[in-house]
Amino acid sequence: MPRLPHPAPEDLRRDPLPLRGRTALVTGASRRGGIGHAVARRLAAYGASVHLHHHVPHDAAMPWGADRIEDVVASVRAALGDPDATVTAGPKDLADPAAPGELVATAREALGGRLDILVANHALNGFDGTLDTIDAAMLDAHWQVDTRSVLLLVQAYARLRAALPPRTPGGRVVLMTSGQDIAGGMPGEIAYALQKGALASVTRSLSTTLAEHAVTVNAVNPGPVDTGYLTGDAYEAVAACFPGGRWGMPDDPARLIAWLATDEAEWVTGQVVDSEGGFRR
Repeated sequence: MPRLPHPAPEDLRRDPLPLRGRTALVTGASRRGGIGHAVARRLAAYGASVHLHHHVPHDAAMPWGADRIEDVVASVRAALGDPDATVTAGPKDLADPAAPGELVATAREALGGRLDILVANHALNGFDGTLDTIDAAMLDAHWQVDTRSVLLLVQAYARLRAALPPRTPGGRVVLMTSGQDIAGGMPGEIAYALQKGALASVTRSLSTTLAEHAVTVNAVNPGPVDTGYLTGDAYEAVAACFPGGRWGMPDDPARLIAWLATDEAEWVTGQVVDSEGGFRR
């Protein structure tokens, strides 16, 4: 049935819980200072039930350290907009080729047998270098976690969506890139930039593949976000590159990602969206 050229007035009034009844898997949501946690809180606030993926050993090995998962879950649960929604969590090392399929199955089961939204936020930090210093092990490690696992997650998710009635609404996939194709690139993180660039490049192909299942696929470049990895003079130098005089905060890209998950964004797919606050390199 063709749509009317203009929505009815009641359809212009925004639902305060636009994701009520929807379910979401957010990967890399293992600490409260990260983007994954912020995304999960926004989705929960919009009414969704959320399953949080975490891999604590990764964060524990980083300078910023790891949070207690119980604290992360409690923070997301406190943001729930729908009293009938739930928040669950579970671990997976996504370097394991079997882990993405297992994670999607686990999330589906934890969320009541359905998965509407997939936000692939996880990435491997560190273990990288310049063109002169990278080696095969670095390239393989980033490929396994940053790219292969994401594609396998999308594959498992797509199979779930294919089993639903045709054109079931609410299907959303959001990938994460890192501005590796913008002026200057990331010459000090060649392995990471390569794999994140692969995700940006495959976004349109995935969107075309999943369109028949009423699933949109987009990628978000959050730009420099203050997740606790930089301090001192270097922190201030980056802040000065923003016209607003501040870093991006985790909730900045989270607001965009949450909007992409709503029905308001159903006509946006195959896009790589920069959310950088006008960052000047």
